[in-house]
Amino acid sequence: MFFFIALAAAGVLLGAAAHTTLPQFLVAGAVIGAWLLAFGLREGAAWLRHR
Repeated sequence: MFFFIALAAAGVLLGAAAHTTLPQFLVAGAVIGAWLLAFGLREGAAWLRHR
């Protein structure tokens, strides 16, 4: 079931990306990447504090 949900989510994201312009897609990718980086840094700092 998880695999099916992952495939459906990927299809929705790829479909949405196909209907946007390249600059919009790149900005969205940069925003998502920055959010993931900030989340990773926050979780890494919390892990180091509680180690």
